[in-house]
Amino acid sequence: MLNKYARGFFTRLFTPLARLLLKWGVTPDAVTIAGTIGVAGGALVFYPLGQLFWGTVFITLFVFSDVIDGIMARIKGHGGLWGNFLDSTLDRIADGALFAGVAIWFFTGGQNTAIATAALACLVLGMIVSYARAKAESLGFTANVGLAERAERLVSVLVVTGLTGLGLPEGFLLAVLVILAAASLVTIYQRVSTVRRQSREARPAS
Repeated sequence: MLNKYARGFFTRLFTPLARLLLKWGVTPDAVTIAGTIGVAGGALVFYPLGQLFWGTVFITLFVFSDVIDGIMARIKGHGGLWGNFLDSTLDRIADGALFAGVAIWFFTGGQNTAIATAALACLVLGMIVSYARAKAESLGFTANVGLAERAERLVSVLVVTGLTGLGLPEGFLLAVLVILAAASLVTIYQRVSTVRRQSREARPAS
C-alpha cells in the first residue's frame, strides 16, 4: 500500500538529487550499495549498543537510497535486469540486518526476549514473503499481493524502534513486531494461494 501511494511523492521529492548525483558521475549501483551498507551498518552497530533512536535516524538517512537509485536508473534509461537483481538482493541484506540488530539488543542489554524473538520471527517471515514473490515470478506467475510488503515492514519497525529509544514503552514495539509477523504469515498465505490459483488456470484442460 505504501509503495503504491508514496512512490509518486518520493519520486518527485528525490528527482533533483538523483539528477545531481548523475551529473557528478555517481552510478545507480553505487547508490544501491552505499544505501545497503548504511542501513546494515547502522542496524548492526547502533541497535546492538542500545542506541535505538540514533540508530533509526542514521538508518533513515540511507533508506531512501532505494528510491533514489531507481530514479537514477530510469533517468539514464538503464533500468534493467541487473539493477533489479542487485537491488532486490541487497534489500534482503538490509532487512535482515535491521531485524537482527533489534533482536541482538533485546537478547542482550535490552533484556526482553519476547521482543527479540518477535524480531527474529519478522526476519524469517519477511524473507519468506520476498522469496515467495521472487520464486513465483521466476516461474512466470505474479504474487505482488499481501498485507506486509517491504515498505510497510520498514516504516513500522523504524518508527516504533526509534520512539522506543526516546522512552516509548517497549510493549508498543512488541505489539508492532507481533502484528508484522502475523501480517507476514497472512501475506505468505495470500501469495501461495495466488500462485496456486494461477497454476490451476494455466493447467491445460484434459
